[in-house]
Amino acid sequence: MPVNFSVNTNVGAMIALQNLNSSNKALDKTQLNVTTGLKINGPKDDPSTFAIAQNMRGDVGGMQAVRTALADGESTVAVAVNGGKQIADLLIEMKAKVVQANQAGLDSSSRSALQNDFDGLRTQIATIVSSASFNSTNLIDASATTFTVLSTQEGSTITVSAQKLDTTTLGIQSSDLTSSANAATALSSINSAISIVADKLAALGSAAKRIDVQTEFTGKLTDILKQGIGNLVDADLADESANLQSLQIRQQLGTQALSIANQRPSSILSLFR
Repeated sequence: MPVNFSVNTNVGAMIALQNLNSSNKALDKTQLNVTTGLKINGPKDDPSTFAIAQNMRGDVGGMQAVRTALADGESTVAVAVNGGKQIADLLIEMKAKVVQANQAGLDSSSRSALQNDFDGLRTQIATIVSSASFNSTNLIDASATTFTVLSTQEGSTITVSAQKLDTTTLGIQSSDLTSSANAATALSSINSAISIVADKLAALGSAAKRIDVQTEFTGKLTDILKQGIGNLVDADLADESANLQSLQIRQQLGTQALSIANQRPSSILSLFR
């Protein structure tokens, strides 16, 4: 095919420019991948993979909301458990006072001192019960109700039953040590209260365990989803680095080729000398 010499149409320059534009476009994409750390930065890069990744990101967002709810529930139950443990210890101290007061020949001043100590411990129980709340939720006071904790993004919940530990529920609100007979009655009430607290603490501990297990599972599932998203959209920076250097060389060569092609029409002038 004969070669046409023309100053109006420079085919070589057109081809060189097309190749240079292609290199520049690929270089821009690679630089974006390196900057963001992603090989898929938007739907234009890979529509289907981007859509899948977005759905998975939505799942991760839902999981993180569930983890927040579980953490809130875990703290609420933990406060109740700690309050119950303190009450259990106070009841043991109260039992010691009751046993001391259960003596027929005890003088009035000693009995009065024991009564004061007993009343002080009972008041402390009431104080603990009223203050054992987290985020306005109290699981052990007289007005406690069932508490639900969000456990999945589909709306499933873990139910934590109220475990009332106020002095009325424990049956020690009117116990006194003013006589040996009253002390004997109080001893029976204290023993019953100790048993009640132990049972309620066991129930709270069981709920805390369920929340802890679900929290651990949700955390692992979130990590798996994040890893899956990374597999889909994360850039291999070692590969991108090598590709970047290659494209930079191609860009330089393309610029030189375009320069050479643009010089070609000037050679026509030699034909007229």
